[in-house]
Amino acid sequence: MMYWQEEIETMNRSDLEELQLKRLKKTIESAKNSSHYGKLFSELNITSENIHSLDDLRKIPFTTKDDLRNCYPFGMASIPLKDCVRVHSSSGTTGNPTVVLHSKKDLDEWANQVARCMYMVGLRDTDVFQNTSGYGMFTGGLGFQYGAEKLGALTVPAAAGNTKRQIKFITDFGTTCLHIIPSYATRLAEVFYELGIDPRKETKLKTICIGAEPHSEEQRKRIEQLLGVKAYNCFGMSEMNGPGVAFECTEQNGLHIWEDYVIVEIIDPVTLEPVPDGTIGELVLTTINREAMPLFRYRTRDLTRIIPGTCPCGRTHKRLDRFKGRSDDMIILKGVNIFPIQIEKILMNFKELANNYLITIETVGNSDEMQVEVEISDLFTDDYSTLQKLSKNITHQLKDELLITPRLKLVAKGSLPVQEGKAIRVRDLRKF
Repeated sequence: MMYWQEEIETMNRSDLEELQLKRLKKTIESAKNSSHYGKLFSELNITSENIHSLDDLRKIPFTTKDDLRNCYPFGMASIPLKDCVRVHSSSGTTGNPTVVLHSKKDLDEWANQVARCMYMVGLRDTDVFQNTSGYGMFTGGLGFQYGAEKLGALTVPAAAGNTKRQIKFITDFGTTCLHIIPSYATRLAEVFYELGIDPRKETKLKTICIGAEPHSEEQRKRIEQLLGVKAYNCFGMSEMNGPGVAFECTEQNGLHIWEDYVIVEIIDPVTLEPVPDGTIGELVLTTINREAMPLFRYRTRDLTRIIPGTCPCGRTHKRLDRFKGRSDDMIILKGVNIFPIQIEKILMNFKELANNYLITIETVGNSDEMQVEVEISDLFTDDYSTLQKLSKNITHQLKDELLITPRLKLVAKGSLPVQEGKAIRVRDLRKF
């Protein structure tokens, strides 16, 4: 059996859009009870009766993270607080934290959504699933925990960090699947080999779910080769419950976004107008199956595109391309727009290089300059002429990709800080 919920996953487009419209209308009625949306809908005369098609969603203004902060703590709630059973919150490093509320039904739906994703990439109740994400207010850990338990898999809530303990659990418990961020996956592989363990031969690992930070196809392939697994991209965000919003199938040709839970838009982040399928823009999401805190046209700031055409897997839900970065993470250098993932794509193609790299932007004199530091592999030579040739080759490819010439610095393995959480790849030292 290929599908967790075959009727929903393979629903024809017209029926799926009819379901979306029905759920959108219901969500609008519910959201009128929210302090934020109640006032907004009243001012704009937005009711379920004057939403006649999915195109009418554009009558509703965008929702932003600032709206969530301004409504702190519970101004976005659409049901009484006594009917909410969970609150998650961001760290709030730039003002009020963002808060997301859940009802019991919301948590049940979230578990089902993540289970659908995991089933899609081959997990079954016979698997051992190890979760290396943090728990607590961060939704990455709990979302996968719920999904794995709904699926019936044996779940190892290892949480983040402590790499040697992670490896012990993998080998002792017979872990078959990991949820892990890409930069930590490469670090995990390094420690495996440092301990003299070949994970391709000496573990039962077969599948990993990777997400939470942009990564290139080249990095995915490197992870698969190092660990001997199939790596599937996943996407989620706390504002949309957490993980499970979109997930790759076994075709690995885009992330199916579950349109019975959200309505998808891609917009130009400057003009805010919709862009055609196949064009990169900012992902905008509207929840249509959430009780406690629905969100309309939420600007995620994530850059991607809708992949045109159908998927051989038979699922009819739209597919998102690999995320290119964030509209608010873009580096502007000498008038050129640059995303860190463009640099990673080049570096990961060189087997002579290790996994760790750092991009630094700073002002030198009257000019902004970029330096790319990258570690070389333990197995590579320290011959000066060979290193010089390698450096020249990498710099040439970076120039072709970025249209500027960064300063490349090859450093010994272990020179750059080791990060077991989400990797910090960019230091921008410019003063604006």
